[in-house]
Amino acid sequence: MSRIGKLPISLPANVQVEVSNENTVTVKGPKGTLVVPVDRDITLAIEDGQLVVTRPTEQKRHKAMHGLYRSLLNNAVSGVSNGLEEKLELVGVGYKAAMAGTTLELSLGYSHNIFLALPKEVTATAVTEKGKNPIVTLTSIDKQLLGQVAAKIRSLRKVEPYKGKGVRFVGEQIRRKAGKTASK
Repeated sequence: MSRIGKLPISLPANVQVEVSNENTVTVKGPKGTLVVPVDRDITLAIEDGQLVVTRPTEQKRHKAMHGLYRSLLNNAVSGVSNGLEEKLELVGVGYKAAMAGTTLELSLGYSHNIFLALPKEVTATAVTEKGKNPIVTLTSIDKQLLGQVAAKIRSLRKVEPYKGKGVRFVGEQIRRKAGKTASK
C-alpha cells in the first residue's frame, strides 16, 4: 500500500468537500474554491471528517495514481484553508523588484527590465530593505500554479555557482565553486 496514499486527509471545520459523479472534487474554504479532477478508477469517501482515497487494484498505474491524487487533494485542502506562500530572494548588485498592479517588474542585471504579468490567482509583494536583498513574496491557494510562477521567476536569472548571484528561494542552499586560482 502506498504510504502517502493510505493516509487520510483531515478536513478542517471550515472546509467543505464535494465529490461529483464525474469524479471531480470541489474544495471550498475561507480562502477560495479549487476544483481537482480525479481519475475514474480512484474512489473517494468522506468518513468522520476525513477524506479517504482508495485504489481498486494493485496495478502499477493504480499505485502511482493513488499517492498522486491524495497529494493533490491534500494540497487543495491546505491551500483553501491556510493559503500557500513562496518567498524568492534577489541576490546581486542593483537587483530590484517592484509591483505595478498585477505586473511584477524585475531588474536583474540585464540591459532591460523584465515585466511579468501574474495570474489573477497569485498575488505578489516586493519588499526592499536597505542593506538587504529584495524579497518577492508570492501567495495563492493553488500550490501547482504558485510553484510554476515561482519557477518562472527563478528561471529569469538562475543562481550562478561562483558568486551566488541570481534569484533563489529564501533558505535555499547554493552549491558554490572555488573558481580560478592565480598561477605563478
